[in-house]
Amino acid sequence: MKARLLVVDDEENVRASLQGVLADEGFSVDTVESGEACLKVADRRPYDAILLDVWLPGKDGLDTLKELRSRNPNQYVIMISGHGSIETAVQATKLGAFDFIEKPLSLDKLMLVLEHALEHKRLEEENRNLKEIVRRESIMVGDSVPMRALRQQIAYAAPTEGRILIYGENGTGKELVARLLHLQSNRRLQPFVEVNCAAIPEDLIESELFGNAKGAFTGATESRKGKFDLADQGTLFLDEVGDMSLKTQAKVLRVLEEQRFHAVGSNEALEVDVRVIAATNKNLEKKIEEGSFREDLFFRLNVIPFEVPPLRQRVEDIPVLIEYFMNYFCDRDGRQQKVITSEALQQLQKYRWPGNVRELKNVVERLVIMLPKEEVSLYDLPLTILSGGRSSDDDRSSWQLAREEFEREFILRSLLEHGGNVSRTAAAIGIERSHLHRKLKAYNIK
Repeated sequence: MKARLLVVDDEENVRASLQGVLADEGFSVDTVESGEACLKVADRRPYDAILLDVWLPGKDGLDTLKELRSRNPNQYVIMISGHGSIETAVQATKLGAFDFIEKPLSLDKLMLVLEHALEHKRLEEENRNLKEIVRRESIMVGDSVPMRALRQQIAYAAPTEGRILIYGENGTGKELVARLLHLQSNRRLQPFVEVNCAAIPEDLIESELFGNAKGAFTGATESRKGKFDLADQGTLFLDEVGDMSLKTQAKVLRVLEEQRFHAVGSNEALEVDVRVIAATNKNLEKKIEEGSFREDLFFRLNVIPFEVPPLRQRVEDIPVLIEYFMNYFCDRDGRQQKVITSEALQQLQKYRWPGNVRELKNVVERLVIMLPKEEVSLYDLPLTILSGGRSSDDDRSSWQLAREEFEREFILRSLLEHGGNVSRTAAAIGIERSHLHRKLKAYNIK
């Protein structure tokens, strides 16, 4: 999309000249002759940058600049003047101008300043968007007793340097707890670095954690920093720490004791100041008994234990979580806001959620994307939730369950397209009406 510019100058030939030149360079350009007109059009439509003359009749350029920045602090303004002085340039900069260019304008200089301004604007917007994503993804939703207790624990422990071990099933939000601990700590302006110990192959985990020197192993064509080094002065989150090998555990223990380590293939000791937060879905005491987890490392990590409750232990949070995820995905994808019926909500609260909050989030995203209507009813829910989840004696394969789920959604969508008429739906999808009736009964579609 073309960058949109506004040229503000009381000389008609300057406006026409700049409009022609900038349009040739691929910009969309509007022009006005006064500060008052500039403020009026800038209120009506956004501009990526405004080229503003200092000397204007009525409201001059500096007063216009001040008003522009007051109304929109993120507005990029480049001042231009045929009577420039250092004092005027300094004043314009103090008022928030991005740059100051003297007339007669050099096209090369003008294009360079515009390029820098637009790149700066892009980076600022990207930074704001990333901060907003971090903010939205760092919200702990729910007001149940377990969640209130967890928030209180975070508030107590975050400002300290104590090591924390977070326990919880998959999908409960252990990473979110670790992130909140970092964001509420004295290290919040420093890096938060995450390592999923279960996802990294055994032969690469040491290089991942401690880095490596060039030529340390086959394929190490250059030196590389490890996660401990990257997290210096900040927080290192060791997720699924129970999946570390004993060899790696010994090296991590040494770093925790000495706050120094050697990169793979290097003799140089590197010192770091890192707060370590670990998480696991395993029973580490049992792993210690089995000899697969070091007891000394356990005691180093388990200074402050946290327990993240599974979703089935806080069912009262399910409606709030659904509303939060529904709004999030509808906003993200530009979809119509949806409402969920009381019947559907009751069924969602009955389900045991083996995948916890992550599973609930995935279900809501799927409903937002795949359901064309505004209301989410009981029979719009996935088959696994309608049936209460897969029982222990259910020997159907994942493939069979997935196929049934797809078939049910296909039939539902076809029924919606044909106004609920069974005969027309059967004809459209190419099966007998009686066969469709059997499918509707089997999938509990009313």
